[in-house]
Amino acid sequence: MRSLALVLALTGTQAAATGLEIDVAGEANGTIAIDLFEETAPAHADRIATLAADGAYDGVVFHRVIDGFMAQTGDVQYGDRAADGFDMRRAGTGGSDMGNLGAEFSDEVSFDRGTVGMARAADPDSANSQFFIMFAPAPHLDGQYTVVGEVTAGMDVVDAIKRGAGRNGAVIGEPDWMAQVRVTD
Repeated sequence: MRSLALVLALTGTQAAATGLEIDVAGEANGTIAIDLFEETAPAHADRIATLAADGAYDGVVFHRVIDGFMAQTGDVQYGDRAADGFDMRRAGTGGSDMGNLGAEFSDEVSFDRGTVGMARAADPDSANSQFFIMFAPAPHLDGQYTVVGEVTAGMDVVDAIKRGAGRNGAVIGEPDWMAQVRVTD
């Protein structure tokens, strides 16, 4: 076990552990597989797995998608497209009923293509339920946002997610959404 930990520390990769399978619907259709980094960001990985296991992410839209940067989703409060009173203009302004999480920044992992990071407000300790998937490397995010995982399959699906408009990437019209999110081992 020590040698495995040493190898992982030297290579900068995570041990295989909990992950997600996200079925995406809309313009993009298919499944994204994500490994969650329980060693690097244990509280954030646990939060995402808990919300996924509870079905909280099912039906939640990709509300902010910036071409060449990232696709953001995970607003379980205002982002469920099937909820009564769903308003795309509010998607991205909420979170879960669980408290916010403290930052779990790491020097071991970087924001590369396929990296999954936790979205937050200006306060580094304000991540809750929202996350984003990188289309391209963004080293300026390193040490500023928590890396919670990486895409291991389905980047073609990520690449097909409907893009937003303007500088903030707000999706206009019918967004793509997470039809179902499953926790994997």
